[in-house]
Amino acid sequence: MNILRKKNDLTLVLGGTGKTGRRVAERLKAKGHEVRIGSRSAVPSFDWHNEKGWDACLKGVTAAYITYAPDLAMPGAPDAIQAFVDLARRRGVKRLVLLSGRGEEEAQACERIVQAAGLEWTIVRASWFHQNFSEGAFIDMVLSGVITLPAGDQVEPFVDVDDIADVAVAALSEDHHNGQVYEVTGPRLMTISDVAADLSRVTGRDIVFVDVPHAAFVAEVASSGAPKDVVWMLDYLFSTVLDGRNAHLCDGVQRALGRPPKDFADYARDVAATGTWRAPA
Repeated sequence: MNILRKKNDLTLVLGGTGKTGRRVAERLKAKGHEVRIGSRSAVPSFDWHNEKGWDACLKGVTAAYITYAPDLAMPGAPDAIQAFVDLARRRGVKRLVLLSGRGEEEAQACERIVQAAGLEWTIVRASWFHQNFSEGAFIDMVLSGVITLPAGDQVEPFVDVDDIADVAVAALSEDHHNGQVYEVTGPRLMTISDVAADLSRVTGRDIVFVDVPHAAFVAEVASSGAPKDVVWMLDYLFSTVLDGRNAHLCDGVQRALGRPPKDFADYARDVAATGTWRAPA
């Protein structure tokens, strides 16, 4: 196994303050790699909507972890990914690792752009995150004790973000992942009712799932003041992706890391121990 530990290696981690990017950056640094965070608050600043700033972010970079916020399914994402990949190739980047989404045709179009770049590449195609219930859009629902989503009895193999980060770091730092598509899921198909049951067990509170009409859900998200792109993304995910197309398990974590993925129940137990879901007094 060849590990990329050259003194002049520099990895750009886009979304380096987000769910997966923060973890990827931390792990790379712990392994002795030099890391540049790609975010609007970093110096130099990275913004997907300001292409003029990308050049400074790519200076000296040998590998890049690519995440697109809020989702590769967003209109304009393929054009942005194409422009970034083209510039990365011109600036001498050798390796690209793309975080993609399962069951999203637009995301798969972005995957093909990365695969056709003529560089070393790895695709990490992920299902929905465990951490959506502790760090993302649904944490307030968990705290309130009522998870109101237009999900019905559809099942999803939620995956842990720590597993995603471990796979991405392996792909960025080890040669034998080149040319691989790792479709990463958790070990279990779960309904949102199953999620609520696991959360109830670890928090000691009654947390229930209430299925709501799709239109009412989107209207509520919009009225909450959520950014328009977040409203669009949730509308898209619940109307398009959560339709049974992803109701199967994949072995991406096992293939990449040689171990099974983390189960939602174990994630929930660990988060509960931190007090994240402690109900407000």
